[in-house]
Amino acid sequence: MSSDGFRPLDEKLLVEYVKSTPSLAAKLGNQFDDLQIKEVGDGNLNFVYIVVGSSGSFVIKQALPYIRCIGESWPMTKERAYFEETALREEGSLCPDHVPEVYHFDRQMCLIGMRYVEPPHIILRKGLIAGIEYPKLAEHISGFMAKTLFYTSLLYLTTTDHKSAVAKFCGNVELCRLTEQVVFSDPYKVSEYNHWTTPYLDADAEAVREDNILKLEVAELKSKFCERTQALIHGDLHTGSVMVTTDSTQVIDPEFAFYGPMGFDVGAFIGNLILAYFAQDGHADKGPDRNLYKEWILKTISDTWNLFYEKFTALWDKHKDGPGEAYLPAIYNNPELRVLVKQKYMEDLFHDTLGFGAAKMIRRIVGVAHVEDFESIKEASKRAECERKALNFAKTLLKERKKFHNISEVVSAIKDVDK
Repeated sequence: MSSDGFRPLDEKLLVEYVKSTPSLAAKLGNQFDDLQIKEVGDGNLNFVYIVVGSSGSFVIKQALPYIRCIGESWPMTKERAYFEETALREEGSLCPDHVPEVYHFDRQMCLIGMRYVEPPHIILRKGLIAGIEYPKLAEHISGFMAKTLFYTSLLYLTTTDHKSAVAKFCGNVELCRLTEQVVFSDPYKVSEYNHWTTPYLDADAEAVREDNILKLEVAELKSKFCERTQALIHGDLHTGSVMVTTDSTQVIDPEFAFYGPMGFDVGAFIGNLILAYFAQDGHADKGPDRNLYKEWILKTISDTWNLFYEKFTALWDKHKDGPGEAYLPAIYNNPELRVLVKQKYMEDLFHDTLGFGAAKMIRRIVGVAHVEDFESIKEASKRAECERKALNFAKTLLKERKKFHNISEVVSAIKDVDK
């Protein structure tokens, strides 16, 4: 045990911890004889245990003082567990249908006990690789984003409340710094952590590092990410942070949460759907072609943005005379002006979404942490072919994002690259 009281738990220590923690023991009906414990932390950062007994279940997530996928050579603050727990409670209060409930938090042990999102839920990314359609995904995720982003912004909050909320999360600096490095910096320079499908993408990776216009655009996005406290964002809202069935959508793992630009969340999700789209041809050898499934992904991309737009602006209309201080009713006091304000706001958010989504795509191809969508394509040349299409589209999207006026134009551009 370290001097601050922290110790990493293995399965044996976890049992003793649960027995001595009333809120967790109660979830198991205080029955411990038949406990099943499985470590499932296949992510980059943490230990994750599923605990199942005859009378209940939960998940234990414990932060480590380093990046798990790299090791102790890359230290990382354990305090990220505090910000994750705080974000889970905030997001859960705003969107309880799509956020797992927190049962217990131990700040000293950097440990969260929460609802076990049980089978048949699976990680969305795995479902996309398997070619499974989720008819309610766009409806659910758009609602989650609309509520969590609107209600934590100045469209709804007073400046006093907003600044207080910003302050609550401003200590999550190490996770923000990690994002700054791996999304906005490393892919554009020589870095020991970068890797790609070599030798096939060697020239493509070099082209990213030598593209002056790309660097100018990503610098603008990095500035927004670092400086703009627009709303409470999940901070890592990719398809590996969502668990799904055909009827349920649960958003997990908000340890990167802080007050930042809304488009980073919306872009992360849409960007990862685009990655899934370009990976489909690499999975087609396991069965029939994926053309119909690719069309479903494109429809989900369109529906996600369009439904988000609809729900977000509906919340804005509903609370136009509320406490939010971004656009005071005494100033924005006629319907025509309010329409202009919404159009400008949503246009800017759309372009942020495209830019951040593109940056997230690029880092997943030539940066440190890749995605299973591509990595599970065993044949390197086929994998590189899929990745190159995604990378070329992402570069175009990042540099020319302000030329797009709606999501239909983006979908058309995806199809053009895929010809």
